[in-house]
Amino acid sequence: MLSKIAEGKGHGEESAYFDGWKAYENDPFHSVRNPRGVIQMGLAENQLCFDLVKEWILKNPSASICTVEGVDQFQDTAIFQDYHGLPRFRTAVARFMEKVRGERVKYDEERIVMSGGATGAHELMTFCLADPGDAFLVPTPYYPGFDRDLRWRTGVQLVPVLCHSSNDYKITKSALEDAYERAEEAKIKVKGLLITNPSNPLGTTLDKDTLISILGFTNEKNIHLICDEIYGATVFGQQKFISISEVIIDHPHNPDLLHIVYSLSKDLGFPGFRVGIVYSYNDNVVNCARKMSSFGLVSTQTQMLIASMLSDEEFVGRFLGESRKRLETRHRVFTWGLSQVGIQCLKSNAGLFVWMDLRHLLQDQTVEGELTLWRVIINEVKINVSPGSSFHCSEPGWFRVCIANMSDETMEVALRRIRSFVLQKKDVAKPVVTSAKRKCWQTNLQLRLSNRRLEDFIGMSQIGSPHSPLPQSPLVLART
Repeated sequence: MLSKIAEGKGHGEESAYFDGWKAYENDPFHSVRNPRGVIQMGLAENQLCFDLVKEWILKNPSASICTVEGVDQFQDTAIFQDYHGLPRFRTAVARFMEKVRGERVKYDEERIVMSGGATGAHELMTFCLADPGDAFLVPTPYYPGFDRDLRWRTGVQLVPVLCHSSNDYKITKSALEDAYERAEEAKIKVKGLLITNPSNPLGTTLDKDTLISILGFTNEKNIHLICDEIYGATVFGQQKFISISEVIIDHPHNPDLLHIVYSLSKDLGFPGFRVGIVYSYNDNVVNCARKMSSFGLVSTQTQMLIASMLSDEEFVGRFLGESRKRLETRHRVFTWGLSQVGIQCLKSNAGLFVWMDLRHLLQDQTVEGELTLWRVIINEVKINVSPGSSFHCSEPGWFRVCIANMSDETMEVALRRIRSFVLQKKDVAKPVVTSAKRKCWQTNLQLRLSNRRLEDFIGMSQIGSPHSPLPQSPLVLART
């Protein structure tokens, strides 16, 4: 009785990526109310600088219509606004994008098209650039939500560009050519290449030479290049973020094939505001996208608040600097904690997560082995991390761990749980293990890794992630 979209599974909600969220929602950790609950490390949120935002709001009450100082703006805010967006909002966003990129590039506010978060922006771009059955190339590993954002309602396909840990997942010309040829052999029309820079889930940035190579590839094939740059302000350390907008300044390109997706969800930490941005160098795309944006506009109240905040250059400068500093500290502390028990992460300098290498803990070097280990981490260690197979990673044993969505105290609890799990697993692996030798959680949390659980850990039926050649994984049975 319903449509194919309504009855289908194109949303991808049955993947391990979303199953982990359900496990957390069924048993959420709280330091007082539920100290034995699941810690959410599968959600890429930036919560490290809300104190700065709160301070700004208290100093600028007129920015909100819900205050005595701002209530006079209520009527103008509540009445109809067209889909172009407030000029002040578009100008402020354009200037913020310039600051994130070190003011080495300029953006035209007339090309700013708003949308309901990066999710809406990606779908909007897909509707503008491709027809049902067409395809975009996407380097792996990539954000699981792309299967929903780009495919579900558009009918567009994604062709993976296979990248590997042996060269730190570098996007090579040969990998791009191979993916393009596979699509051609399958009679699939490739309309574009989607890259994420900085990368989700890797937390790495693309260097200028790689970006030049990618630009050359899309120019040669005469296909679109869509650059997801929503993590641009999360780059820390000595290496700067290089946007595709900087590369095209002195390299040949077709502007009609170049587009950027941006949002304020990661760089500012405002996913609830649903501020997504399409910035295209193609006039026709800008015009079409602006009309399509009617289906996912940003509320006028949100536009007004964001415009006021981002127009405060002193605040923006302080926020960007402090955010990078706190992200670098969190990254350093967390990766050091993992290293103390022999867990390494891919070297990275951006994002709100780390790409954790647990290949040495797999009983079976397969996707099935990876997901079995993941279930133990969810159900026994009580931490939600995301398995690499849900990101279409070609190599089992990698996990994305989000580190910026919690307090320092919760992070320490998570580290203690991980350390205890690794030490306990080493004990279990010994020829003789008695109950007296079993170690307790440092936070009074018991690791109930029973013989039955260990047997489950060693052998499981074949399972996998959606939208891949592997079978789908069943839902996690979270313990409450």
